[in-house]
Amino acid sequence: MELFAELEHIDKSFFGVKVLDDVSFTVNSGEVVALLGENGAGKSTLVKILSGVYARDAGTMKVFGRPVGDLNPREANDLGISIIHQELNLCSHLTVAENIFLGREITRGGRLAKREMSAEAARILGSLNIDMDPDMVVGDLSVSKQQLVEIAKALSTNSRILIMDEPTSALTAKEIEDLFVIIKKLRDEGACGIVYISHRLDELKHIADRVVIMRDGKLITSRKFSDITMDEIIANMVGREIKEKFPRTACARGRKIFEVRGLSSGNMVKDVSLELYEGEIVGIAGLMGAGRTELTRAIFGVDERDSGKIILNDKEITIRRPMDAIASGIVLAPEDRKKHGLCIRLSVRENIALPNLDSLCGGGVVNRAREKAMVSETIKNLTIRLSGPEANASSLSGGNQQKVVVGKWLARNSKVVIFDEPTRGIDVAAKVEIYNLMNELKRNGIGVMFVSSEMPEIIGFADRILVMCEGRVTGEFMSGEATQDRILECATQFETKKINLEYQGQEEAV
Repeated sequence: MELFAELEHIDKSFFGVKVLDDVSFTVNSGEVVALLGENGAGKSTLVKILSGVYARDAGTMKVFGRPVGDLNPREANDLGISIIHQELNLCSHLTVAENIFLGREITRGGRLAKREMSAEAARILGSLNIDMDPDMVVGDLSVSKQQLVEIAKALSTNSRILIMDEPTSALTAKEIEDLFVIIKKLRDEGACGIVYISHRLDELKHIADRVVIMRDGKLITSRKFSDITMDEIIANMVGREIKEKFPRTACARGRKIFEVRGLSSGNMVKDVSLELYEGEIVGIAGLMGAGRTELTRAIFGVDERDSGKIILNDKEITIRRPMDAIASGIVLAPEDRKKHGLCIRLSVRENIALPNLDSLCGGGVVNRAREKAMVSETIKNLTIRLSGPEANASSLSGGNQQKVVVGKWLARNSKVVIFDEPTRGIDVAAKVEIYNLMNELKRNGIGVMFVSSEMPEIIGFADRILVMCEGRVTGEFMSGEATQDRILECATQFETKKINLEYQGQEEAV
């Protein structure tokens, strides 16, 4: 095993706040190092120093045995260091092939050799078992497909140090399985050292050789994965023992708050009916592409409904656009909180106030005292950790950003709150805080519905589970009835039926 990278006594501060404090870190050939910690622990800052995004304030760094100064991204890439960022870093108006070769385009006679780039991109995608047209425009792809393009782009450079920052956050179970095959292949060949950052701790048993745990900018421990338990990992990450991963609060089921009848929208939502009651949290399960996100968008008025009724407190309401839903008391915390849930360049104060201007304004002027009281109360009630109300939303951790998304809606006394992937990309402690927030909504008689791609989360936290497949609800379980096998059986119902029909057709043809 060869030492590929060695960082010693690294310090880094931003605006006087120390985010890395005397951190030492190594990456060896033929190993997968899981870099773990809560949001804000310093993980991303550390790997950005290694990949040339940030300069270090102190410390030394060696790459492939040679001392190096502060790198820029181009120099790091030339050395064989690639990073797959959690936030997608693609040009949405370019094709898959153009994104893969961005900055190192294939040219002939001073012109882009587009056919050659497409053919080479197809070869790279095929070697990774990624079924994708290299001439597709990236902006037309789903988030999960865009994530695969990022992975293909990084691997196409023949990197020797590959950094993956939450690479599975938007992937389906099959795509995650394929990614793990790729990671194991790279590791076993011994030519690549992989740094793997993830909040999905259950993934570690499939790929991790060593775990490095950080907390509050400091290195806490570096251990072989085989020598540490999951409880120890969590305790080292958060500095305390977390007794309940999914703290479900027991409440008596009350009256019906919300109902959807026969809702259809485009090709992704087909004749869906569901109900929400006081005192329960409903989880929506299913595979990627099942229509879960599209269902939330149709309810909220983002996507046009073809048919169906929406009933709130026994009265049918008309929702043609999000403004209608908000006015009725139905709100959505969307899947991509940075793109659709927040104005990340605005302050936390502005984000909370923006959807509430109707109640904060008088005579066309914002009542600053009322605004201040609303913002202060929201920050206090949701324990949002920030330097102050004027802090940019982009400066907050993922968990605190999610709280701002929810907080701005709760300031309106909303009646139904829909969460789409509420814990995606946030650490284990922040997840518990989001679960407790959802429990508080439940206790207060607010209807709560959430979409999740994490099966343990759905089974562990939801009071009632609806399963979707190909745009339809194909199963319903109370919490005690649900198992992964039963949910997957419903989630693959139509797909299995199609396979059986195809097989039957082949038999008849024979």
